[in-house]
Amino acid sequence: MIISIASGKGGTGKTTVSTNLALSIDQEVQLLDCDVEEPNAHLFLNPIIEKNEPVLAPVPQIDLEKCTFCKKCMDICRFGAIAVLKKDVLIFENLCHSCGGCFEICPEDAIIEKARSLGEIEHGKTGDISFIHGRLDIGQVMVPPIIKKVRSYSDPDAVTIIDAPPGTSCPVIAAMSKADFILLVTEPTPFGLHDLKLAVETVKILDIPHGLVINRAGLGNDDVKSYAQKEGIPILMEIPFDKKIAQIYSKGEMIVDRLPEYKKKFHILFEKIRQLVEAKGV
Repeated sequence: MIISIASGKGGTGKTTVSTNLALSIDQEVQLLDCDVEEPNAHLFLNPIIEKNEPVLAPVPQIDLEKCTFCKKCMDICRFGAIAVLKKDVLIFENLCHSCGGCFEICPEDAIIEKARSLGEIEHGKTGDISFIHGRLDIGQVMVPPIIKKVRSYSDPDAVTIIDAPPGTSCPVIAAMSKADFILLVTEPTPFGLHDLKLAVETVKILDIPHGLVINRAGLGNDDVKSYAQKEGIPILMEIPFDKKIAQIYSKGEMIVDRLPEYKKKFHILFEKIRQLVEAKGV
């Protein structure tokens, strides 16, 4: 089973839920941190990294001796990554999406592939939990290929928890698509509600079973609960706005370790998710 944990905005407690849930499941668990621009699950789980590997993407390189400057490669590129001049061809690597169209259409075979580094993947273990996360190289902008590479290591025999990036853009879709369940984490504030609505609309398009965790419950008002009831979204867990929990988080420690009663609460959360997935026949 694949559970993708997402939120419409950053700072709602997505990683808190992901890591504590992973530690509360009594079976084989895998945690994939797909927030590759700012991965932070490792700060709490402290995995032992056993392997790392680069994530590479092909970009075009022009053989000017073969090129006739016909502009077919420029015309097919939807992203403006190629500019054909009178006697030169400019390649803007950061705009290239590695679709391969230019390689296929060149009549002179004047385009060859060059590898560009996007980031890296790190594999590790923390206790019985298998841990994998991605890191985007500084200055790079192509996030989805790294997320897809992280997800390619999903173990079908384990419960896979994906810590998704915040928001509703392409990286989030890459982290949520083909999941069995999406757990949305929000907070009871106007900003939390606004961005939750955006996230819910995204999940509806993907047509994946979903539920809600309200973090810092008691901080704001009941508008999030009213919205969830109106939309028929089950509230599966509430984490109170509690100074003790904030102190534990600020020290990089786990709630389920310092407050053992929460291990049972997160285990109940997992069982609720399992029941909803089974009810949907996923």
